[in-house]
Amino acid sequence: MAQVEAALFTVGVFKDIAWAERGIDALKQQGFAAARMTLAAKASPEAAALIERALGAAPESLELPVVGAAVARGALTDTLNGPGRDLSRIGLAAAMRRAGFQSHDGLIFETLVGKGGVLVAIEDAPRAADALAVMQSYGGGNAAIGAWANRV
Repeated sequence: MAQVEAALFTVGVFKDIAWAERGIDALKQQGFAAARMTLAAKASPEAAALIERALGAAPESLELPVVGAAVARGALTDTLNGPGRDLSRIGLAAAMRRAGFQSHDGLIFETLVGKGGVLVAIEDAPRAADALAVMQSYGGGNAAIGAWANRV
């Protein structure tokens, strides 16, 4: 049986929309395409507008345990939702294991988003370290690469 390679995401959480916008702009300047990005934040008109500006499409509305009403768009959202579309039931912290992150990483991401942070993810395995460096340079807190797929 052939093993299917899971998507590799680099994730960071920016403290607010202004910091996220700077980080997203820097990622785009470094050649990371909007089509490879995911954004997630607590629901607000400003967060929805950021997602629409950055990714060129309206966000999906979610209701998440701990975070509450949220908006998101991108491939990481599909990965987190899983085949049962159960992200709204299990929450961000538990679902992050599906993207190769350990439980404590998921808890940190969930807590920061719940406090108003903006989660930004890049799906680009060959350039994961580059994405990590850009996120860290532009305020992406707790930036990490989901490298634990098929190992947790």
